[in-house]
Amino acid sequence: MRRPPVNGEAANKGPGGWGPWESRKLCCAGPDRCGQALLQIGINMMALPGGRHLDSIPLPGQRLHLMQVDSVQRWMEDLKLMTECECMCVLQAKPISLEEDAQGDLILAGGPSPGDPLQLLLKRGWVISTELRRIGQKLAQDRWARVHSMSVRLTCHARSMVSEYSAVSRNSSQEMGQVEKLLMEKCSELSAVTERCLQVENEHVLKSMKACVSETLSTLGQHFGHLLELALTREVQALVRKIDASDNIYTTESTTGNLFSLTQEGAPLCRIIAKEGGVVALFKVCRQDNFRCLYPQALRTLASICCVEEGVHQLEKVDGVLCLADILTDDSHSEATRAEAAAVVAQVTSPHLPFTQHLSSFLESMEEIVTALVKLCQEASSGEVFLLASAALANITFFDTMACEMLLQLNAIRVLLEACRDKQRVDTPYTRDQIVTILANMSVLEQCASDIVQENGVQLIVGMLSEKPRSGTPAEVAACERVQQKAAVTLARLSRDPDVAREAVRLSCMSRLIELCRSPSERNSSDAVLVACLAALRRLAGVCPEGLQDSDFQQLVQPRLVDSFLLCSNMEESFV
Repeated sequence: MRRPPVNGEAANKGPGGWGPWESRKLCCAGPDRCGQALLQIGINMMALPGGRHLDSIPLPGQRLHLMQVDSVQRWMEDLKLMTECECMCVLQAKPISLEEDAQGDLILAGGPSPGDPLQLLLKRGWVISTELRRIGQKLAQDRWARVHSMSVRLTCHARSMVSEYSAVSRNSSQEMGQVEKLLMEKCSELSAVTERCLQVENEHVLKSMKACVSETLSTLGQHFGHLLELALTREVQALVRKIDASDNIYTTESTTGNLFSLTQEGAPLCRIIAKEGGVVALFKVCRQDNFRCLYPQALRTLASICCVEEGVHQLEKVDGVLCLADILTDDSHSEATRAEAAAVVAQVTSPHLPFTQHLSSFLESMEEIVTALVKLCQEASSGEVFLLASAALANITFFDTMACEMLLQLNAIRVLLEACRDKQRVDTPYTRDQIVTILANMSVLEQCASDIVQENGVQLIVGMLSEKPRSGTPAEVAACERVQQKAAVTLARLSRDPDVAREAVRLSCMSRLIELCRSPSERNSSDAVLVACLAALRRLAGVCPEGLQDSDFQQLVQPRLVDSFLLCSNMEESFV
């Protein structure tokens, strides 16, 4: 699911990743995702030969979309609907290819359920976009026989999509009819020109014809992208109208679920939903008491839509922030509802998205929202709820500096440090990433140091320097790097206070910082972690120089920071 990208890197450097959504499987990606490739295929094909994929994760408990599952599972599902391309080749009176990769070419024999135009568009669209990419690859390799056979197959897929969609949809618009005609003309042109290329042996002639084929393929991709966008826009309009007009819980639930599934197909579809009034319709649901049981689903969909600028602008136009504040501060709402409202707040305040920084309406309700989020962190019954609330707080500390002072007054440090000791609420590096982000941003305040010492927080922060991934996945490894980096940043800032510095030295913090600097494997060869650790070590050495050996002082503290960085970053571990 495409969820808000929250503070990805060091607190003093701003965002750079997806943060906690990786643990909730809300951010993510997979090599087989198709959504973004569909609507932007026209743009992708401009780079032919060699078109590119674009690049999302379902919530636990949600119905998985066929295109969102892993490669093996999707392959097993597709086996029911696939047939060898031999049948198509025979129908076109063409010889069966003897090339080694011919056996890997499959075509879609079965289709979506009758009367399901959305699934038809997505499935057929994925097949066509894949064919376009493959043709571009074969064209770059000058494999003309493969280019022609795939062009013929592409024409069949395009014709099937147009005819099937016409059969299940309402009367198409004049614009769609024109684009369909242009698409089929380009498909025929591509098949014809690639067939002529098979008869040409002169390399110079083939070179000029290759440019023509590439241009035709690029134009075809643009027409396909335009047609798919028009069709999907039409289906989104129908869904939004249905939500807006319905007063039936079951109808609204089903339609909202369909809209949520579309948001998982990538940013292009989120933009369409926002432009066609999806945000307005969903907030209308969230303002009706008779739809209270649907609030979590509607809010989850809103958070997905607000990953694009159009969604945030629509949210501000309908006073969405005020609605979120009302939900968060109303204890009569379920914890799940308030958690999903926190997820929307995390999205619209994400420092990763530059357009959210101009959300002026948020400042008016910030104190109420921050207070409610701290309370939600304190009362969270699960790690996921705490993750969502802490992610929203972490993003808000980037959004406005006043938030840190509010958090200090609300005793947020005590709440967060107590949660760190509760494995039910804080059990992943993604959650610790949010906590240490908040502490790092709050540590610029003088009063923060004494509060952390009072709550025995120095030991917890020093412990975060030893954060290790349990699964070894790239997302978890990156989260651990961020925890280590931000923990070092926090210690460097807090060590302005001699009491904090002496407590850190007593807890063997300096030896751990030296280990992180000298051993690339301890920091996963991260330069960001190295810089933060060098800065923290130098700050601690200024207060307690007796904690360093002469060699460490001469190599890690005495030189210029850049010289120490180059020395440590070039170290190679011996495996002898």
